[in-house]
Amino acid sequence: MPEDVVAEIVATVLEVSVDAGAQVATGDTLVLLESMKMEIPVVAEDPGTIDEVKVKVGDVIQAGHVIATYRD
Repeated sequence: MPEDVVAEIVATVLEVSVDAGAQVATGDTLVLLESMKMEIPVVAEDPGTIDEVKVKVGDVIQAGHVIATYRD
């Protein structure tokens, strides 16, 4: 079953490090966010395969916004 990767803060997407179909390991950076002049990496909590990336560079996202979905 797909799991959602969700933003915890309001931020701008600086970098997208994965594409759909990519294999990720625990701790791999999925996207890099910027908020209040701080860069915040969003990392995979578990290994798996990226199903869909739902953001692009330059997007301003809100807390709770789904960044990507992946499955084990």
